[in-house]
Amino acid sequence: MIANILMLLVGLAGLFYGGNWLVRGASNLALSFGVSALVIGMTIVALGTSMPELLVSVQAALAGKSDLAIGNVIGSNIANIGLILGATGLITPLIVQAILLRREIPLMILISIGTFALVADGQVSRLDGVALLAGFVIFNLFFYFRARAERKAREKPDVEPAASTDKIRRWRELAFLVAGIAMLLIGSRLMVEGAVNLARMIGISELVIAITLVAFGTSLPELAASLSAAWHKETDLAIGNIVGSNIANLLLILGVTALVQPIPVDRGEVQLEFAVMVAFAALLIPCASKQILSRRASLVLLLAYVGFVIYSLASGSAPNLLQ
Repeated sequence: MIANILMLLVGLAGLFYGGNWLVRGASNLALSFGVSALVIGMTIVALGTSMPELLVSVQAALAGKSDLAIGNVIGSNIANIGLILGATGLITPLIVQAILLRREIPLMILISIGTFALVADGQVSRLDGVALLAGFVIFNLFFYFRARAERKAREKPDVEPAASTDKIRRWRELAFLVAGIAMLLIGSRLMVEGAVNLARMIGISELVIAITLVAFGTSLPELAASLSAAWHKETDLAIGNIVGSNIANLLLILGVTALVQPIPVDRGEVQLEFAVMVAFAALLIPCASKQILSRRASLVLLLAYVGFVIYSLASGSAPNLLQ
């Protein structure tokens, strides 16, 4: 019991420092290269903070724990919007760019619905994994060319080439970025192990652990990064991190996991969780319709997430719409 509590505390410290370092490195690198914080948040930061989900889901699939593998992805996406954006928006209202409402958030919703349809046959096969990974590559290629266009638009022909001190600064910020991701991975790992061990001592089922405690734990990097970004007034980074992470969880994490080991899906057990995941994604559009995620809207997201977790824990097993 004491060892598990110590793991939780050490993990929390790692998340605190890792979040600050990640936001500092990412925002300064974006500024030095002339790339927007939104693009950095939806790609580099989102990929870095999604590594715990990848590790947990792949390990679970290899161990034959399909409930844990897919429950982690679904639960993390729900937590990213309900818990993380809800908590972040309570700290400071988040300005939402119009392009997010027109393109990135609808894309996240479509990918969520598409993944829901993909598991309708009761399995995420290796072929499904290839399709998901192809979608992830296309998604990142789009943002690569968008970043190049942004950089060219900000370049001025009359400006002297950057001095060598700029290169040193970039390497320093890159070091902060990498160190931040590493601290987030270590911190989240410790917190997940501590939380899961404590939950098993209480007697909570594995699927419920996956969609609540494990999903919460693997979403802690996103929480730390987004809270730190909001504190430093980097709202584009905070929101981009969440949208990008949700897309990465479905396309990259689920795709890689299915390639390593096809995932059998009990449609009855995950049906409601998938529906809730899609609903949370869709809820972002009305909540941010005025291009701002207010404290009131953030509270709605947070309360909805708390209600979902309480219901899941109280049920003791995955809800089933077929009953």
